[in-house]
Amino acid sequence: MIEKRIENLNIKAEEPLMTPDRLKKDYPLSENVIHTVMVGQNTVKNILAKKDHRLFVVVGPCSIHDTDAAREYAGKLKNLADELQDTLFLIMRIYFEKPRTRVGWQGLINDPYLDNSCRIEDGLKMARHLLLYVGELGLPAAGEALDLVTPQYVQDLFSWTAIGARTTESQTHRTMASGLSSAVGFKNGTDGNIEIAINALSSASLSNNFISVDPFGRVAIIRTTGNPYTHIILRGGRRPNYDPKTIAKCEEMIKSAGFIPNIMVDCSHANSGKDPANQLEVLESVTKQIENGNRSITGLMMESNLHWGNQPIPKDLKELKYGVSVTDACLDWGTTEKALKKMRGRIKDLLPDRI
Repeated sequence: MIEKRIENLNIKAEEPLMTPDRLKKDYPLSENVIHTVMVGQNTVKNILAKKDHRLFVVVGPCSIHDTDAAREYAGKLKNLADELQDTLFLIMRIYFEKPRTRVGWQGLINDPYLDNSCRIEDGLKMARHLLLYVGELGLPAAGEALDLVTPQYVQDLFSWTAIGARTTESQTHRTMASGLSSAVGFKNGTDGNIEIAINALSSASLSNNFISVDPFGRVAIIRTTGNPYTHIILRGGRRPNYDPKTIAKCEEMIKSAGFIPNIMVDCSHANSGKDPANQLEVLESVTKQIENGNRSITGLMMESNLHWGNQPIPKDLKELKYGVSVTDACLDWGTTEKALKKMRGRIKDLLPDRI
């Protein structure tokens, strides 16, 4: 008799994964870390609610592939955050998952050893360990929620969360965002469509239900109350979209949808044409817009690393250059520090009047 198979035809293995609860017990939160996350979450929410005049700035590597380099970067950023805290609230960009249009490295959690071995459990441990280190420094962290299960393992350590341009239109990501504890930014679509991000604000603000896993790894129905702290991220599309005319149009669209006009400008991605030098032009435009009376830009995003540019992942990983991105090209630390200090000096006395 011929065996008839109708499922799992393309599955070669199913491997058990440690539960979120187990990972959190192995890598527990200290009081210092809890304080860092809470202050980070509450500060961003107060900025979005117009109760805090500062800008929040998500800055750091395009992706994390070397946790030692990430720790060094975090130490530098913490010192700068303390210096600029009266004007800019700095949050370290710590992205562990990378969406790919075609193929490519999918991030530290999925492939921590950059060799396609995809030892995901190791990746989750490395990610949580790094986030705890950064939290102990007193530096809040920002990440992108890409996978629907991963947040159960590390989301408690993020003070701000992004939904990317490729997933803003995804209903499952909108419903997930409705249950996240942090404020959430939705990027406009890769083609520049802003309306889909505004629709995401409406969806995420409502109570939703979706399927994921609970802390003990059991498949569960997750029921949410809705997230009142969401905002738009302008990252460009077929053309940049950080200019005053586009910002004004976005403001009106957000108001028409019934939300407070809170806009984050992504200095990288399509706004910079993925050329790090162009991030400085975006930063200059945003600074001038604030000087000219803009009140809707409440956040910024920058891609920055220890060293300038990017590099392909070599077959021999010993050839990797330390502190250089393996995904999008980044500004180097010195340029980042100088640019943010300059911006702070120009807008420091203007921001208090915006609330």
